[in-house]
Amino acid sequence: MANKNLNIFDKIKNSGLKLTTQRMTILEAVYDLGNHPTTDEIIKYVQTKNPAISQGTIYKTLETFVENKIINKVEKAGGVFRYDGITQMHHHLFEDGSQRIDDYYDEDLNNILIDYFNKNKIPGFQVHHIKLNIKGEFKS
Repeated sequence: MANKNLNIFDKIKNSGLKLTTQRMTILEAVYDLGNHPTTDEIIKYVQTKNPAISQGTIYKTLETFVENKIINKVEKAGGVFRYDGITQMHHHLFEDGSQRIDDYYDEDLNNILIDYFNKNKIPGFQVHHIKLNIKGEFKS
């Protein structure tokens, strides 16, 4: 637990944001809930730990975290936003017909994508981040 709190502390401090109890609690929720929680899931988790943190504060803080690259926002079909505490390059596996999203790591794929966009520039556009959303079905 102390290690996780240190990581949360460092992520907020290293971003240049002021460290507050609210910010620590909200970022802790993203990590503890895992697997790309929705805003509603984060609100419910945070308010069980600290009912004094308003929904508005949670929404604003999540957006501040996204803007400061502490977390990523993932859009699922239907306009439902989820949050991802893993900011290193990875991709997402979306299962058709369910809410399941798994992280997919493949360094070779990352290198292929980076090389491709370095060689094939998009006119008038600078690529900052590449993330594939792969849709399919998990088989046992």
